[in-house]
Amino acid sequence: MSANSPQSGEAHPLRLTINGQARSLQVYPWTTLLDLLREQLDLIGTKKGCDHGQCGACTVLRDGKRVNACLTLAVMCDGADLVTIEGLAEGDELHPLQRAFITHDAFQCGYCTPGQICSAVGLAEEGRACTREAIREQMSGNLCRCGAYSNIIAAVEEALPLMRAKANLQGGPRA
Repeated sequence: MSANSPQSGEAHPLRLTINGQARSLQVYPWTTLLDLLREQLDLIGTKKGCDHGQCGACTVLRDGKRVNACLTLAVMCDGADLVTIEGLAEGDELHPLQRAFITHDAFQCGYCTPGQICSAVGLAEEGRACTREAIREQMSGNLCRCGAYSNIIAAVEEALPLMRAKANLQGGPRA
């Protein structure tokens, strides 16, 4: 049975912005944000890992803050601005963090990469990670089963100044 098939209850209206596009949807109260993104909107870059909020593969940005989409009910996002891995690039130009991941070979199998990148973008917006140790701590909710952590940290270190400079040009980090 699909997470979106009716058993009981009614679908609820949901308005949100996903990757810059306003959307009006109907969702059942038990639909997770992860299932909404993957099953209803075909945004399959966000991955289902543990489905318990422990691995970070499903990390997306809600109003600039990192959230585990597997633990977030879609109805909780009414009016939210969501960004997934698909929404980070601007046209053909990759996000600085996407470029840094390529430069530093910060992925092996690539399964955790979308969540790692979205988490690092949120980390930059939070403005709290200024050292390698702080980056490691703030990214600790995103697991990489391949063990590419040193490359991931190097990519984040390289991209943070670029992301901060871009945020300053656009009016500073979101609160």
